[in-house]
Amino acid sequence: MGQEESHEEMDLAQIQELCIIFMKECPSGALHLHEFKRIFGVQSSSPEESLYIETIFHSFDTNQNNALDFIEYVAALHLILRGNMEDRLKWSFKLYDKDGNGKLDRQEVKRIIRILYKIKGQTGDVGMTPSQTCDRIFELVDKNNDGQITLAEFLEGAQKDEWVMKLLKLDVNFTGWFTQNCGKLP
Repeated sequence: MGQEESHEEMDLAQIQELCIIFMKECPSGALHLHEFKRIFGVQSSSPEESLYIETIFHSFDTNQNNALDFIEYVAALHLILRGNMEDRLKWSFKLYDKDGNGKLDRQEVKRIIRILYKIKGQTGDVGMTPSQTCDRIFELVDKNNDGQITLAEFLEGAQKDEWVMKLLKLDVNFTGWFTQNCGKLP
């Protein structure tokens, strides 16, 4: 039990440290995409990783002004470092839902799967193509077979199948990547 408490304290310390970085790097109070990429060391990464970080940035930009203010930044840190599984799945759904209509179509799901496969440098855990993976997700998650996945279907599907959970929560160890790269400024 003591370890859990110290882990939570470490997370709070990490959040405080990252907030200090925000204030130092963004005295204007706004963090723009190029600064976000620089903070996370993404400037010379692959196009897929760059697209992924852009998608993440825009998911945190709740007022859609192409900048993260301090409140959006802290909310993002809290979700990434301390968020519960349901909140993280809701965030993942938002990342998948490119057009913001509250439903996922096959094109949106395939887009994220392609990015994830390229970041991971593989063709999936079971040798499936992005299209095959997308088809399997829809088979397991789209309960009413309408060709779209709602948030409720997304959450239910992730909770019922471990393979689906791993894909839907965007399992590229973003938390580890975040804590490892944030603050490595040139």
